[in-house]
Amino acid sequence: MSAAKIPPPLDVDTLLDDPETRIIVCCGSGGVGKTTTSAALALRAAERGRKAVVLTIDPAKRLAQALGLTQLGNEPRQVAGLPADGDRPGELHAMMLDMRRTFDEMVYAHADPDRAEKIIANPFYQTISSSFSGTQEYMAMEKLGQLTATGDWDLVVVDTPPSRSALDFLDAPQRMSNFLDGRMIRLLSSPARAGGRSLRKIVGAGFQLFSKAVSTILGGALLADASAFVQAFDTMFGGFRERATKTYALLRSPGTAFVVVAAPEPDALREAAYFVDRLSEEDMPLAGLVLNRTHPVLAPLSAGKARDVADNASGSGSKLAAAVLRLHADRVEVADREKRLLSRFTNAHPAVRVARVPAVAGDITDLDGLREIGSRLADGAAAEGRPAEPVRQAR
Repeated sequence: MSAAKIPPPLDVDTLLDDPETRIIVCCGSGGVGKTTTSAALALRAAERGRKAVVLTIDPAKRLAQALGLTQLGNEPRQVAGLPADGDRPGELHAMMLDMRRTFDEMVYAHADPDRAEKIIANPFYQTISSSFSGTQEYMAMEKLGQLTATGDWDLVVVDTPPSRSALDFLDAPQRMSNFLDGRMIRLLSSPARAGGRSLRKIVGAGFQLFSKAVSTILGGALLADASAFVQAFDTMFGGFRERATKTYALLRSPGTAFVVVAAPEPDALREAAYFVDRLSEEDMPLAGLVLNRTHPVLAPLSAGKARDVADNASGSGSKLAAAVLRLHADRVEVADREKRLLSRFTNAHPAVRVARVPAVAGDITDLDGLREIGSRLADGAAAEGRPAEPVRQAR
């Protein structure tokens, strides 16, 4: 990559230390290390003096163990073992989104007790609260709104859901709003809005055709459950939209920073590019790109030269030296491929700041491992290809 194409580095520590930064949203396609990145950022922020909470989505068991917690729940729990930083003692709290429980809490908070019990007991509600497309993303935003509203933390780090597309997180509120405003919902809620008059008097033959079609697909019992749910839920629809609008505004506020996470693979970087473009279109604050699992070269020796020397070394009997040289040549070719992929991204998005995080051997199993990831995120030298030391693993 030529010097002109090297993107400006992402200054992670400046981002974490800025008291105006109140929310960091880590987003990207699945399997690129968003959850580990989120936890590492929150830990580094806490150890630099901030009171931080990380909201994780379906973390691997080993990550909960790395945070020193045997189990993550739907409420923040403090992580022990953080050293005080002089006069700036920070705190780290961690939690895992429980989608169904968050939905239930929202119902209890915004409906009277009798109506809330009817809603939660309804089979149709039980289905959509656990499997409706976009519910997890919507509830992540709902929980983000709850965390920021308490004022208990000065930094909230959000690990977005492992969706098929990174854009699902931004699209979820509109998808939920479209569902609530859809024709099916309006028809099902007609009796409640008309004071209990019969469906036939309100919508006539049109509803009969609708009812017959939906009954064929869902079954009569589920249709009845859906109608009962919508009528009980009717007064909460506006609240859904209002809270989604507020949270969306929060995401666009100056105190929020989006960090797009990707791996040096074509699909992941393509998804990252889509997300960067969408953030720009929505006028949302982008901090930069974290490129995980990169492979910096270990010595200034080209792949071709290394293979030539390896061939000569093997001829003279130096098999070990030949094997090391061929391994180096393979590493150089991987690094060159990653540079080409990143170059395509930066050519299209030259202003996006980038932090390159070298791949580590093994799993991150303790706080020291997360600290090392945080150091690599913040280390500008590592982004330029400085060899990285191996992560110390828990015994």
